[in-house]
Amino acid sequence: MEKQFEQLYHDLERQHWWFNSRRKQVLEMAKPVKGEKILDVGCASGLLLEDLVDAGMDKNDLHGIDVSEEAIEKCHTKGFANTHVMDGAAITLEKGSFDLLIASDCLEHIENDEKALSNWFSLLKPGGRIVVFVPAFMSLWSAHDVVNYHFRRYTKPELASKAKKAGFKIVRKGYWNFFLFLPILMVRSLKNLFGEKEIDPEKVASDLQPTPAPINQILKAILRIEAALLKMIEFPFGVSTYFTGRKQ
Repeated sequence: MEKQFEQLYHDLERQHWWFNSRRKQVLEMAKPVKGEKILDVGCASGLLLEDLVDAGMDKNDLHGIDVSEEAIEKCHTKGFANTHVMDGAAITLEKGSFDLLIASDCLEHIENDEKALSNWFSLLKPGGRIVVFVPAFMSLWSAHDVVNYHFRRYTKPELASKAKKAGFKIVRKGYWNFFLFLPILMVRSLKNLFGEKEIDPEKVASDLQPTPAPINQILKAILRIEAALLKMIEFPFGVSTYFTGRKQ
């Protein structure tokens, strides 16, 4: 039964409009180059690693860490040997060895985020690149954050400030998922208003549930349009915020 649940969640991650669109956006911003040594922090079951292989990267150059033993076991079954069970705030891989580090919806799970960013800075080579995505705005805080064990949500200036403090030169910063911000804010505000005041993370479901196929495709299309626009403009707010940076 547990393995069936893991497979269902894996399939959800692969097809769900949120996960699928975010991975595409991360890859667009990361611009990986064949031969680079890449680390995926919070790699889960390895879907982003698979996307990197599809983009032409060699499996031997791809590394990942996650706190979940089950997730790393799944990565190993897919042939990603360089994946390890590790704390995202204290990664013990070789310092100064990575060309690119990706952390997509990971930093918010770490209590000491400044320690984590400093650790990630130390793992990059001089000139190495980083892409970080996190949930935005505490006004969107809901049971979804509780059930997913988030410590916080960020604003663009807050995330950039912490990245600079860790030593990164900011290349780009902004918000993602602009068009769906207001509907999501409305739904979460209503849930917060009429829902339970004390939330038990063991009893509350995440917002990320299977979506009917037609709606899933519509939401993917909306985010494809946004991705095209994001190449030309920066949005004033969004459900997520991000930064890309370099280690000088």
